[in-house]
Amino acid sequence: MTEILINQSVAILCDGNNIERSIHTLSKSTKAMINFDELIPKLLNGRGLNRLIYFREGKSISKKFAERLHENYYGSVVPCHKSADIPLSIKATQLASKVDTIIIMSGDSDFVELVTHLKSEGVRVEIAAVKKNTAKILVEESDHYHEITSDDWFVYKASKRSSFSKKR
Repeated sequence: MTEILINQSVAILCDGNNIERSIHTLSKSTKAMINFDELIPKLLNGRGLNRLIYFREGKSISKKFAERLHENYYGSVVPCHKSADIPLSIKATQLASKVDTIIIMSGDSDFVELVTHLKSEGVRVEIAAVKKNTAKILVEESDHYHEITSDDWFVYKASKRSSFSKKR
């Protein structure tokens, strides 16, 4: 029998504030960060990554983080005026005709209507979030749920650089 390869195109849209709050609560550290190098391959499970967009409220987005997402996944960081809900929903709707699957990294019940809409457009919708902070209705409406666990984050430890004075 011939093996059939199914090639799916996936967009991952992350509600950064929601995911960050969830892992900070569970890890009891504000220095906890998603380990994208571990999580993204798990979420994709052999499928192709079309787009990775990290939506984050506020202006304090690490330049290094944005550069790493771009270098490793051609990802981008989108600063949001308030919550990520509206910008993420608009982008998901725009991408619906361009991808097979959209993975929403958030446990926020505000995305239930978006999930319903995307599914009606023929898009597979998956949710990736921390179980404790994920709305049950969001999981029920989605096609698949990926639980984000402590294996998927790390606690950032500040490097201890020795200070030096520059000689002229």
